[in-house]
Amino acid sequence: MSRFDLAGRAAIVTGAGNGLGRHFALTLARAGARVALAGRHPEQLQSLAAEIEAFDGRALALPLDVRDIASVRETVAAAETELGAIAILVNNAGTTAWKPVLDQSEADWDTVVDTNLKGAWLMAQQTARHMVRLGHGGSIVNIASVLGIKAEKQLPGYTASKAGLIQLTRSMALELARHRIRVNAICPGYFPSDMTSTIVKGPLGEGLLGRIPQRRLGDLTDLDGPLLLLASDAGAYMTGSVILVDGGLSL
Repeated sequence: MSRFDLAGRAAIVTGAGNGLGRHFALTLARAGARVALAGRHPEQLQSLAAEIEAFDGRALALPLDVRDIASVRETVAAAETELGAIAILVNNAGTTAWKPVLDQSEADWDTVVDTNLKGAWLMAQQTARHMVRLGHGGSIVNIASVLGIKAEKQLPGYTASKAGLIQLTRSMALELARHRIRVNAICPGYFPSDMTSTIVKGPLGEGLLGRIPQRRLGDLTDLDGPLLLLASDAGAYMTGSVILVDGGLSL
């Protein structure tokens, strides 16, 4: 299992304060990585850093707004200064606006697309520039969604941004391979989180379970294998890959 070991490597996880991002950060830290915890909720980030350091991990809490290029540059620079050369980026920060397409405002669209797509692009670009400058290569893991592949009602900005992120993953993978930078995507299905709470509970949740062949929501641990595969040497020959972790929903 040594090819999954991340000891000695530094990583950035965006949107690390809660939900999937928090779990991704813990997973990388337990595999040995030094982790920059980036996001907009400092108290949550500090609490997570303390949790990681309690099992002798190394973590650094950093403020980040992925929509702001200055914030992105500062985060990447601070992570390099404090943790060393960045080998892994998990592009997880995201948001949604769940309402009928006819009721969506321009602000709804801009907030979702700027966070999920533009923000991921800015983080990937700045981290890739860092990797190229230091000449060590690395792994960028974009957290897309099953809804970037299949349609869903009342989520126009979210589905469009995640579909765009999948294609951005492929485009960057094609161009950055010569720099030994791998770019892949994970497409989770429905997992319990703050973002999905209104969808996975009550009558809506019952209907959703009926559409998932495995008849259950994802458990956060279901994402550990795909994440460690893409972040580590175990996935060394993978770039431009899009891994669905959805219990069969996309079928």
